[in-house]
Amino acid sequence: MTSADLPTLVVLAGGLGTRFGGNKQIAELPKLGKTIMELSIADAYSAGVRHVVLVINDLVRSTIESVILPRLPRELKVELVEQSIECVPERFKDIAEKRSKPWGTGHALLCARSNIAGNAIVITADDYYGPSAYRQLVSHFCNKDHNTSEMAIVAYPLTQTMSELGGVNRGICALSENYLTQVHEYLNIRRVDDGYRGCFNNRDVHVAANSLVSMTCWGVTQQLFDNLEMLFEHFLESHDSDVKKEYYLPDCIQHMINFDQAAVRVFEAHDRWFGVTYKEEIDSVAGKIYELRHG
Repeated sequence: MTSADLPTLVVLAGGLGTRFGGNKQIAELPKLGKTIMELSIADAYSAGVRHVVLVINDLVRSTIESVILPRLPRELKVELVEQSIECVPERFKDIAEKRSKPWGTGHALLCARSNIAGNAIVITADDYYGPSAYRQLVSHFCNKDHNTSEMAIVAYPLTQTMSELGGVNRGICALSENYLTQVHEYLNIRRVDDGYRGCFNNRDVHVAANSLVSMTCWGVTQQLFDNLEMLFEHFLESHDSDVKKEYYLPDCIQHMINFDQAAVRVFEAHDRWFGVTYKEEIDSVAGKIYELRHG
């Protein structure tokens, strides 16, 4: 494995954390004394990653620069990229002036395009994926025994992503011979006596317990970026009067799959996923991650 083969880690940390009530990407976990983002970076570093791009908002820059960056391994090259609402093609500047929230995950990754020379692992700052996810994706891009130009996703068993606080929304992966064909959005998935149920296409349906779900842990190639840019312009043209709708990364990847522009290999996660949506969850999540990392 050479340094040129190693993917860049891109951490999407530009969200506003509205439901959390603040910038959760810089919230430290009790007992661990670190953010989820730092744990993810440490796990990626252990897997071989040496270049990290953090896509942030201007509200968290000073804390990241003064508190988080000094705690990261010195051998890491870390770049900060601000996801600015004004970062749109010139002919759409008038729309940007009316908007108050970020454009979404697809736009966030597009903002980092010039900082990514090759393949990349893309995650969100407030999701804990476990160390195996990074080893799987690094191996995918560095293993010459298979087609390393394919994209990839680490997908998690539904049972490993449920919340103790109630129903969850999840993207259920449809597969064909270990390749992603589609991600179906199910709403309010919850435990019931005979397993799991959720809402799909406005119908309450059974959800298989062994379903794999997308938690935004992607392995992407440079081929994605041309599509990201093109489809973002289409998005802006289609929603020129809607200043709240978001441009999502999975929608672009689905477009590429639909038009045979990309193959996305699916790896089943070996670790449990944890995420924080509300402040009330942070102590419980921190305790579970601490147990996993320290026994």
